[in-house]
Amino acid sequence: MLEATVTVGAEPIGVISPRLYGAFAEHLGRCCYGGLWVGPDSDIPNVDGFRSDVVAALRALPTPFIRWPGGCYSEHYHWRSGIGPAATRAASLGMSCGLYTSDSHALGTHEFMRFCELIGAEPYLAGNVATGSVQEMCDWIEYVNSSTDSALTRERAANGRLAPWNVKTWGVGNESWDCGGRFDAVTYAHEYRRFARMIRDVDPRAELVAVGQEDEPLPESGLDPEWNARFLETLGPAAGLVDHLSVHKYWIHGGPETDFDESQYYALLDEADGTEGLIERTWRTIEAVAPPSHRIRIALDEWGVWHPEARDWGPGDVPRRRPPDLEQANTLRDALAVAVALEGLHRQCNVLSMANLAQVVNVLQAPILTDGPRIALTPTYHALALHRPHVGAHALPVQVEAATRIPGKRTAVSATASVATNGSSGAVTIVNRHWNAPAEVRMRLTGMPNARAGDSRLLTADAPNAVNVPGEAEQVFPRPLEVEVLGDATFRVSIPAHSMATIEFASNGR
Repeated sequence: MLEATVTVGAEPIGVISPRLYGAFAEHLGRCCYGGLWVGPDSDIPNVDGFRSDVVAALRALPTPFIRWPGGCYSEHYHWRSGIGPAATRAASLGMSCGLYTSDSHALGTHEFMRFCELIGAEPYLAGNVATGSVQEMCDWIEYVNSSTDSALTRERAANGRLAPWNVKTWGVGNESWDCGGRFDAVTYAHEYRRFARMIRDVDPRAELVAVGQEDEPLPESGLDPEWNARFLETLGPAAGLVDHLSVHKYWIHGGPETDFDESQYYALLDEADGTEGLIERTWRTIEAVAPPSHRIRIALDEWGVWHPEARDWGPGDVPRRRPPDLEQANTLRDALAVAVALEGLHRQCNVLSMANLAQVVNVLQAPILTDGPRIALTPTYHALALHRPHVGAHALPVQVEAATRIPGKRTAVSATASVATNGSSGAVTIVNRHWNAPAEVRMRLTGMPNARAGDSRLLTADAPNAVNVPGEAEQVFPRPLEVEVLGDATFRVSIPAHSMATIEFASNGR
């Protein structure tokens, strides 16, 4: 039995924005078509064409923020293809990440905005820089956001929407260093400046996301690890046109999706832990290069595990699915990796403005899988659901004391904690990363001296490679967890190996 002490401090780090629990829906594989959208005439129960079961699950999660339509797909997407009567929308070639499909454009701007209303999400729209134009993106923003009488707002009304949607967040390109046009940083900076300056005329309130780059690209990629600095240096004073700098982080060194060994289990968790390092390094670059008069935040708008079976590039000596359909098993290990990463996202909540897990249904680290009329809530879904109390709360500092270390020189037990903005409740989420040893954890809540334990739930399974399959009984699901009271604001829980738990607290004084 491992032993650990988790001490939760009283001084908040900052607010955990609901945008840190964002999702990503790209027209890629079965994510949008079949996963979200089945059409109003489908035999699968739906709400305005969207699967009723998926809508209900995402609303309950919750899903506060969602990015669409890409991804690499957005750099071939022309928004006019997805408006007007469905019968008049011409099919086109859908391209992203090496997958080629016929895109009916049945799911367009109006439909996606309706989807956001159904699940209670704030939309984040990704604009086309590589094959689009400044005018095209300005027109899209006017169509979506303007309340001024114009040909575009009249067209929007004719298509069924009188009032503007007032979308705040707009991406100016996606991965412009590769699938978004293979720009170098200097050329993209000039393009960004042109797009952003004209967008500001159409909607001065738009929050603009510029393309940054992970600083640890694959050696064979030939990408510039200094992209972020060169981009911001080239913008100079025009960096005031940037509200968020986007970086992406996929974990690719964890070995097979299900048939992994102990060392590969730890490798994935260690890689997830390293996500915080990317945010810290990106922030140092912003501080060093961007004008101090303007505050730029970091958008981690694609993140999660990408197993080798679901890609045709990168490390992983396993049989690859051909062609790669970007669908992969989702195990308890993947869920623990999400929980580990979220610890770092909470700690960085003052510099990180958004995070969008890739992707929302069926593709990559999906919280939901569908198979015809059947559905499965993956272990990742349940891990996110256990973090529900943290959304919008104040992150609190956490200190973990534990003698047992795991590969990567991390403590076997880790944790994150938060308190509601009104101070009436709080939550601690604990991860036992150990492959096979249970843990006994003491919690000290220094900032809630009158705390009493409330709802407490544990997520685990017999093995870390356990999965949930559509139409079959769940193998990984939350269950009640007993909390022992040791004294004033001091508690103890016992949690199995490869598990996580969230313990909620309320203040007796409120």
